[in-house]
Amino acid sequence: MKIQVSGFVVHSEDSNLDSEHSHILFLTSWDGRPIHRHHFAGVTSINAGHDHRYTGTTEPAPTGVPHNHRYYTVTFLNDGHKHEIRGATGPAIPLPNGGHFHHFEGVTSVNGAHPHSHKYSGKTSPSD
Repeated sequence: MKIQVSGFVVHSEDSNLDSEHSHILFLTSWDGRPIHRHHFAGVTSINAGHDHRYTGTTEPAPTGVPHNHRYYTVTFLNDGHKHEIRGATGPAIPLPNGGHFHHFEGVTSVNGAHPHSHKYSGKTSPSD
């Protein structure tokens, strides 16, 4: 199966090797449909006497069709450690004036001097 995508490439000055450089690809359409992302942020549950803040952006998904977004981020450092957050949002929930948002929830990776995880949940920013 072939799917037509379009987008643009941006040169990145961030390089791990002196003689190499990198580019970031920004997709703008998938199979002829515009794509979009959502921002998400929140605070995890309190566990082992602390919580963690997190923020991120979902992976792109096509606009105008039923869809979910995958997401991944790492929490901010607290109590000397971080946790990974990853998953997929629920389906799009329409907003009265157009656009939509998604619910997300899950459990972080296990980490810390006393290994533990945290629960998290929220809703993404609205789409345009």
